[in-house]
Amino acid sequence: MDWLKAHGLGNDYLAIDAGRLPGELTPPVVRLICDRNHGLGSDGILVRVASSEADFGIRIYNPDGSEAEKSGNGLRIFAVYLLEAGDVTVGVPFRVETKSGTVRLEVVDVSPDGVYMVEAAMGRASFRSSAVGLQGPDREVDGETLELPGGDRVAIYTVSVGNPHCVCFEDELVLEDLRRRGPLISTHPWFAQGTNVQFARATGPDEVEAFVWERGAGETLASGSSACAVAAAAVRRGLVQEHAVRVVMPGGTLQVTVGAEWDLVLRGPVESVARARLSPGFIRRLEQLS
Repeated sequence: MDWLKAHGLGNDYLAIDAGRLPGELTPPVVRLICDRNHGLGSDGILVRVASSEADFGIRIYNPDGSEAEKSGNGLRIFAVYLLEAGDVTVGVPFRVETKSGTVRLEVVDVSPDGVYMVEAAMGRASFRSSAVGLQGPDREVDGETLELPGGDRVAIYTVSVGNPHCVCFEDELVLEDLRRRGPLISTHPWFAQGTNVQFARATGPDEVEAFVWERGAGETLASGSSACAVAAAAVRRGLVQEHAVRVVMPGGTLQVTVGAEWDLVLRGPVESVARARLSPGFIRRLEQLS
């Protein structure tokens, strides 16, 4: 069973075909595979499945064993997995069905040192509270105050790109603030299914800096769907003047184009790292957890 390990700006995933799995991906199985000390280590697992609506289907698992609706970096890594399997071609778009709809992907180019440039049409952003599972009447959440345990208060801007996001614009980004407040926002009872969290600030007419706390994963070097949410929220608020937005995260920079109807196109690099084959003993441990 060969697993592909690849990353997008340090946000790494493992990819495999569902037919080659050693058993059911129960939460304990996913947690062990993703464990960086006892397993292969990753920020999640991408599983290729059949689709009746698109060229390919995907299921995305967070390292805590929960299932994600969509992942911008995960989808771009999945495109490289399909390319290396010989199922897609550079420069030819194809469609992938996710839990939250179909995404158009294209491996645009590959550099001489093997870094792929991949583009993903991520769908339309929604700023409605109902789209992110926020309690209360359906509304656009634009600077609403969220009170956290311990008394902290934070202004939030919610965005759905097929999965829920809570963007917090700050005058200054402090990593310790993300680590302290990020998990409190991500698991706040106002969000029915939890939420991804971004602390962000505009740094130019076409650039936003962001820290990311991912639901089910925690602090993350980069996130494609988070980059989309941050760019859309910054354009919506008028914090940037351009609709082609550079989102700078600790792992690097992703480009997000925000269309007139809030459709989002994500572009960024993916590096294929290795192929891995699980040992018989490790497979037996996984089977015991299935």
